[in-house]
Amino acid sequence: MADIILPNIVQLADKWHVSGDVLMDNANLLLNQSDAFSMDDEVAIDFADVTNVDTAALSLILEWQRRATASDCKLKFANLPVNLTSLATLYGIEAFIPLGSH
Repeated sequence: MADIILPNIVQLADKWHVSGDVLMDNANLLLNQSDAFSMDDEVAIDFADVTNVDTAALSLILEWQRRATASDCKLKFANLPVNLTSLATLYGIEAFIPLGSH
């Protein structure tokens, strides 16, 4: 079994950078870390440094969407892994994931 790369998220101005594996066992860690981040007018969440995902990553994205809606904030996601976009399509929720530029 491959080693799991612990997830991390950092906020730099209006961008959040997610890295590591976003899996069922650790997605809640990212959610808890992001609770301290501000959601102003618009936030871009970049997945460029994410290595592995499962359906928990979709749950995380949807939770961030709910939080953004409550804060009148627009979210955009960038550099989603191919397997994550495939999962979104499989579950019919790709329309709920606004994509920004890479």
